[in-house]
Amino acid sequence: MKPHEPTAPVPDAVARLAAAHGVATEYRDQAGALVHVGEATVSAVLAALGLDLGTPQAIEDALEERRLRDWRRMLPPVFVMRQGADQRLWVHVRDGAPARAWLALEDGGRIDLVQMDHWVDPVEVDGVLIGEASFRMPGDLPLGWHGIVAESDGETARAVAVVAPQRLDPDSLIGERQWGFMTQLYAMRSAESWGLGDLHDLAELASWSASELGAGFVLINPLHAASPVPPMTPSPYLPVTRRFANPIYLRIEDIPELDRLDDAAIQRIEESASALRLLNTTDDLLDRDAVWAVKCAALEEIHRAGMDSARALQYDSYARDQGQGLIDFATWCAISDVHGHADSWPRDLDHPARRAVAVFRDEHAELVDFHMWLQWQVDEQLSVAQGRAVDAGMALGVMHDLAVGVHPEGADAWALQDVLAAGVGVGAPPDMYNQLGQNWHQPPWRPDALAEAAFVPFRDMLRTVLRHAGGLRIDHVLGLFRQWWVPAGMPAYAGTFVRFDHDAMLSVLMLEAHRAGCIIVGEDLGTVEPWVQEALVERGILGTVILWFEGDGGGVRDPHDWRREVLASVTVHDLPPTAGYLRDEHVRIRSELGLLATPVEEEQQRAAAEREAWAGKLRERGWLASDVDVSTEAGLDEMAVALHRAAAASPARLIGIGLSDVVGDRRAQNQPGTDQEYPNWRVPLADASGTPVLLEQVMRGSALLDLLTDPVR
Repeated sequence: MKPHEPTAPVPDAVARLAAAHGVATEYRDQAGALVHVGEATVSAVLAALGLDLGTPQAIEDALEERRLRDWRRMLPPVFVMRQGADQRLWVHVRDGAPARAWLALEDGGRIDLVQMDHWVDPVEVDGVLIGEASFRMPGDLPLGWHGIVAESDGETARAVAVVAPQRLDPDSLIGERQWGFMTQLYAMRSAESWGLGDLHDLAELASWSASELGAGFVLINPLHAASPVPPMTPSPYLPVTRRFANPIYLRIEDIPELDRLDDAAIQRIEESASALRLLNTTDDLLDRDAVWAVKCAALEEIHRAGMDSARALQYDSYARDQGQGLIDFATWCAISDVHGHADSWPRDLDHPARRAVAVFRDEHAELVDFHMWLQWQVDEQLSVAQGRAVDAGMALGVMHDLAVGVHPEGADAWALQDVLAAGVGVGAPPDMYNQLGQNWHQPPWRPDALAEAAFVPFRDMLRTVLRHAGGLRIDHVLGLFRQWWVPAGMPAYAGTFVRFDHDAMLSVLMLEAHRAGCIIVGEDLGTVEPWVQEALVERGILGTVILWFEGDGGGVRDPHDWRREVLASVTVHDLPPTAGYLRDEHVRIRSELGLLATPVEEEQQRAAAEREAWAGKLRERGWLASDVDVSTEAGLDEMAVALHRAAAASPARLIGIGLSDVVGDRRAQNQPGTDQEYPNWRVPLADASGTPVLLEQVMRGSALLDLLTDPVR
């Protein structure tokens, strides 16, 4: 099978089952062409949802089970609504039996629900006629996570009610407009970094850019945790968990308990740090394993030194707040420390609920506590970074990034396996930049299981990420609506879309963002229908505009016509920096790695035409002088600045400027569709010649920095 190769129609019964479970049997690609999904793909995805398609009778049984699923229970597992309008809650009882229902509010209050006059025909379930009573959920309910209780015929059922705001209010946080730097934190090193950029560096960048340049935010890569066992996966978009952070970003000198060590221990730590600092000025690829080995040794020594009673109380409070999720994550890390990667674990440790896991946790209590303590340290330094950003005048502060999913053998895949789908990986269908599609090999949420869990795993993840944030960018926000699932063993283009309850997912997101005081930005690029973008705007969630993706019938879309409720930038982490893109780095890399589905000459011609189209628009609008020759090196440098002027002239509410563009870096951080073929996520911040640039050098300023920031201040 090849991309766009015709496939046989999916059998009718399988198609009906797929429709009932939100699995697409056809879709439209980025160009609008209708693509039919093969039966093998559809069947494999349905199997990942726990369905038996072994025989025609099994398929019919699955269809019947789906039809009767809700009729077999008194209440839905979760009821999600937004304030502003009354909604109907169904309660299933024996036909004709009386029922009553009430809300147990999260503040301890109670609201009795009023039954509505709404007729629904009863349904026979397992020989019993079941009726549907309806109750009014008032539109003025308080925001929050409440309980629903229903009673009938001596039976009681309980469910969760989520009440979200009608809309987020980005205006109150953004004002008219804000701009900020976008950076890969690990690549942005300072003279004091231990080989990788850290949270102290983040605080410095935020404070300086706010106070000196008027920046309103700084957008960073996901800080999600990687495995503590080498080799550490470089990609911040393939973490072991999305809820907790990578302690490799800690600045050791900022941990208060460092002072409890004796002089000899401090001297040992300083000597190790000095060796890593030497790496900051080399052009070597970033070495996370080397950095973590040194940092981990220092952190273990500090952890053993203990803390005073006041700090212990703070730690206990943090641990209680994070609850079982923190314990499970720390346990996974401890098991990894002892047994290595998950494929070498004893089989009786394969699920967090197993007794062997509890025994392990008791036997390795100190090690589990160490990993819990690490998360507390990260939490504290994130709090400091956000505090310094806001104190320096940032309207938003730190904007975090949420990856699409997690490593298939990571902590979330272990702790949350009951709500994740096995045997499939999340990815993306073919598009103009990734013509063979993508498979990120990340286990997706199971839509049915996540709803059965009342979306609590999703909520808990958001709460932790949003604790010290002014904003959250959601990578591939289409994943809240539908996801591209690729069955194991199939090529990335042979996947299909699986639909999610986007109203519920967005409502949970809105509620948690509202409570945290954060804006939300969704990366709504690629095969995203207009109605999805409209749904985001209607809820106060910003979208994304990337200059290079703004085409208009073969030409370019004038920045004045771009969307307003977006974060706009010239480039993004999946493309080379602007200086590199203008020199066709995106074509060269894909050609050398065999990622093109068309001849390289066609791609080069397309890139040249794109460059000329933008040069014409820039000259037309006065952002680029008419006599600038963009076929020269100097002309391309001037064009890079002019492109940022163009983005700044758009109506976008947020303007992002890549720190790599400020220093003239040309190397891509990531080439989608590759793993080891390209040094993804390991390239340090550097200038046009490849010479590393430290944060102190950035902050000393340059003519380019003035030109980039001046139009948006």
